[in-house]
Amino acid sequence: MFKFLVDTQLPPMLATYLRWKGADAIHTTHFPEGHLLQDADIAKIALQEDRIIVTKDSDFPDAFFLKGAPPRLVYLRLGNMRNRELTAFLETRWALVEELLAQDVGMLVVSQQQLISY
Repeated sequence: MFKFLVDTQLPPMLATYLRWKGADAIHTTHFPEGHLLQDADIAKIALQEDRIIVTKDSDFPDAFFLKGAPPRLVYLRLGNMRNRELTAFLETRWALVEELLAQDVGMLVVSQQQLISY
């Protein structure tokens, strides 16, 4: 089972969707600091709890390439979507997302056109 930490700027509903798909998923609002968590705090939690960060914040991929951190990342490059559109989009690609994550990729970039693993 995958363990995810959904970043602040994504909706809490995404963590609910990921749990529905069988994952252990929490949103940053699960923590007392909630929306005030800094990227370094989120990365630290992900490391401590062995979670994959789900984000649309470009700072995380930058850190991944520059520092090798966080250890695992799903970077959503989808622009702004309504919750229903986001889950419908992910639903059409979820099997491939799981397959790629099972290969222990460090970062998975998800866009409208493609999935890229690093």
